[in-house]
Amino acid sequence: MDVIALVGPSGTGKSHRALLVAHDHGVDGIIDDGLLIKDSKIIAGHSAKKEPSKIQAVRRAIFMEPEHSAEVRSAIETIKPVRLLILGTSVNMVQRIVDTLELPAISKIINIEDIATKAEISKARESRIKDGKHIIPVPTIELKPHFSGYLIDPLEIFFRKPQTKRRKLGEKSIIRPTFSYYGKLLISDAAIAAIVNHIATSDLSVSRTGQIIIKNSQEDREKGISISMDVTIRYGLPLRTVMHNTQERVKNMVEYMTGMTVKDINIEVKKISIE
Repeated sequence: MDVIALVGPSGTGKSHRALLVAHDHGVDGIIDDGLLIKDSKIIAGHSAKKEPSKIQAVRRAIFMEPEHSAEVRSAIETIKPVRLLILGTSVNMVQRIVDTLELPAISKIINIEDIATKAEISKARESRIKDGKHIIPVPTIELKPHFSGYLIDPLEIFFRKPQTKRRKLGEKSIIRPTFSYYGKLLISDAAIAAIVNHIATSDLSVSRTGQIIIKNSQEDREKGISISMDVTIRYGLPLRTVMHNTQERVKNMVEYMTGMTVKDINIEVKKISIE
């Protein structure tokens, strides 16, 4: 296995350029911020961006937790990458990751100044400080199971139909870490209810919806939201099949459009329509 490093201070755009560097150097595996990424998918690890403080985020990023490092080591042995790209804020940080994960010696070090102009680095710093934006080099849809409930861009996913094909190399998703104080995205219950109503009635088996209730635990938001709804279904259709299919459609689309986890969906059939 060949190991190369991309080094630069925090907020200078390393993750933003990670996929391009990977493409140019034939990299088939990336370690960034506590995650092991391959083929635009998160294979193993836990992101430092989910930690509640910067100190814990640093510990996570350099794999100081034994279970975390063991998980990623095992995944590396399984996928057997030919060339691995490690991102870090310094050569020392990258070397600590290499030592902890028991990887071969670093064969090449790329500094962010070698691949980005001063203007580009300055713009990246401004985005980090002003907007609190961080990049993870995987598609938005791949982030969903790992960052449910966090801000995910691009927000145009709210306004377009789902795409069956993933975008190619260079796609990146932006999240706002839990320890950022620059703001947050709020999605009202009414907006989620509107999505639920639209998706539920998009199939002819469900004539209409009645009351839709969205519940989100204030104590533990990570568990996700609960959806309860009343429906009217068309006469002559098997209830169990209709309810199961409706639950699947609603869950998949709400999670896709909001980035939040749907913990459960409770559906009660109030009426049967003979229209």
